[in-house]
Amino acid sequence: MKFIAEINVMPQKEILDPQGKAVKLGLHNLGIDDVSDVRIGKHITMALDADSEADAQQRVETACSKLLANMIMEDYTYTLKEG
Repeated sequence: MKFIAEINVMPQKEILDPQGKAVKLGLHNLGIDDVSDVRIGKHITMALDADSEADAQQRVETACSKLLANMIMEDYTYTLKEG
């Protein structure tokens, strides 16, 4: 079966996000002053073949925790659908 994983990797809330701070400053310079916070992360789309949804979830979990996210500084979420 084919599956599509939509993965979002974001810095943990406790971690300083210099890219987000720079974008917030840029927005302020554009006159967009009502933004209270900006966080910059990664969005990854992964297509995979698996025998079952549980197998696909396990593979996505492994990819996220061992490769796509730095578990010391980042968190991840994902959705999985048949594709």
